[in-house]
Order: sequence, then C-alpha cells, then structure tokens
Amino acid sequence: MNTAVAEKKPKLTTSAMIASIASEGQRVKAAPFGKALLEYAATRPDVVGLTADLAKYTDLHLFAQAYPERFHQMGMAEQLLMGAAGGMAKEGLVPFATTYAVFGTRRAYDFIHQVIAEENLNVKICCALPGLTTGYGPSHQATEDIAMMRGIPNLTIVDPCDALDIEQAVPQIAEHPGPVYMRLLRGNVPLVLDDYDYRFELGKAKMLREGNDVLVISSGLLTMRALEVAQDLQADNVGVAVLHCPTIKPLDEAAIVAAVRARPRLVVVAENHSVIGGLGEAVASALLRHGAQPAGFQLAGLPDAFLDAGALPTLHDRYGISRTVLGARVRSWLG
Repeated sequence: MNTAVAEKKPKLTTSAMIASIASEGQRVKAAPFGKALLEYAATRPDVVGLTADLAKYTDLHLFAQAYPERFHQMGMAEQLLMGAAGGMAKEGLVPFATTYAVFGTRRAYDFIHQVIAEENLNVKICCALPGLTTGYGPSHQATEDIAMMRGIPNLTIVDPCDALDIEQAVPQIAEHPGPVYMRLLRGNVPLVLDDYDYRFELGKAKMLREGNDVLVISSGLLTMRALEVAQDLQADNVGVAVLHCPTIKPLDEAAIVAAVRARPRLVVVAENHSVIGGLGEAVASALLRHGAQPAGFQLAGLPDAFLDAGALPTLHDRYGISRTVLGARVRSWLG
C-alpha cells in the first residue's frame, strides 16, 4: 500500500452522523435544556435529576455538577429510571428523567404507562435524539415516539423547535401538574424563534408568520425548516404561513381550525416523526371532527419505514425534511 497516498485520504469518522442539526453559520445556544433546568432548580429544591447513563448526552451533566446530592445515575436501565422517577414523585419531588427517546419510550413504555401516567405522577421525561436527529439507524432513531406516547392518558407531549422553545418550556413543564414527555434537542441547538416575537405557552400553538397560499402546521425541528422554506418561496411570490405547535398533546385544535378556516389554502403538516400516529394524523383528525375543509392537505413527515444510517444532511434530503427537498415538495403540491 502506498502510505503517501493513504495519508492524503480524509480520515473516516462518525462525526457527520452525530453532527448538530444546525446549518453552517446558523446561530446556536449550547445546552439550553441543562442551563434552563439549572436556573429553575436554583429556587426549587424539590427538583431532582435522573438519567440512564446519559447525563453528558442529554445536557443533564450541568445539573449533576451543580447539585450532586440531587442527581441520580440509574445506569443503563431505563425501566428502573422511570420506576425510580415515579417513586420520587410520590414523595413530593419533581423528577426530570433524561435518556435517549428510543430507550425512554420503547424500552420503558410499560413503566411510563403503569407507574407514572396511570397515577398522574409529576414526572418530566426529557428525551434526546427525537426523530431523525441522529444517523445511527433504527436502534437510535425515535421516529415513532410521539405515536406511542400519544396513546397514554394523562401524558402531556411537547416537541420544541429550538433553544428558545426549550428554555421557556422547562419551567412551564416543571410547574405543570402531571407527567410530561418532552422531545429534547441537546448540545448546540439552533436559535430561530427569537426573530418572530415568540413566547412558549404550554398547550398553545403560535402563528409565526402569515401567507395566503400555504399553511404549514409544524412542530419541533420541522418548524425551523418550514420557516426556511417560507423565506425561499417568498422569492417566488408564494406566501407561506407557519403555525408552530410545540404541544402535541393536548393539541391546540382551536388555533388549528381557525387557521384553516381563515382562507382557502394548501395545508401541509410537517413533522420530524413518522407519518403514522404523529402531528399529521392528529391535525387531520381535528379538522375532520370540526368540519374544517382545507383547499388541500399533505403530510411532510418521515416514511413508515426503518430509516437508513448515515450522515444527517444526506438522510434529511433522502427522507424529504431538508430545506431544499421540503421546499421542492411544497412547490410540487401547489402544482
């Protein structure tokens, strides 16, 4: 082997697979969840933190460093994590339990259902790597977590868009009486909603911008993408409204129905989740039950499939949730 040639080849790494969801040059804030929880816990000694060997990777390590006596490392045992969180809540504490979304939902579902939700306990489950925010394949991609959790009574579900959403959501979910499942963006998280005079309000959808041709109803990462697509289509004189729904359950049906009835336009529901059982089907059900008829209706979510492993930008293109491909899809639906 020619070592001189080999040295010129780029070293293969996994960095592209675990890269930040932020675009190059985009504004970001580091560890918004960890910092917001740290600030809130300063005046709330009843707040405790638990994790299943993933403090560093859910930004809970900041809490652990500041309040070691209130931090509990449960090891790689998600069922134990949820059971312990439920027990602490019974004793009057407010547990924040963090892990990856695939582990928190798929491995610990029955414990969330029976230990936490059935007794309406005050546990806040905050899970990283939601949807297609990692390239490590189906073992780590939580593309069906919302579908699973929507079926559990008493459980509030939050899917924040950016760092601002997370920062403002933390104290509100802490003060909400009852269990909460929040999809967690960790590390260097994009900051976009401060440009839209936005304030998170649990249970409420927010119209971020108006437009006469398309109404995008979105949550999580796809709200950021929808805002980017709206800017791109504006150059083609296509008006795109974006209604952000950070709370998936209970869904703000009144705001959704009012937006659809406001004027005839194409409705696109965009979500970083399977098209099965997520925001799209929740919106479709609400519109049908309320008799609200859009001019057209499309789902822009992840396919009902086990997704590939690879670099995130490639996967977002492949599955239709990148800025470029989502914009092309909306143009095609407009005809």
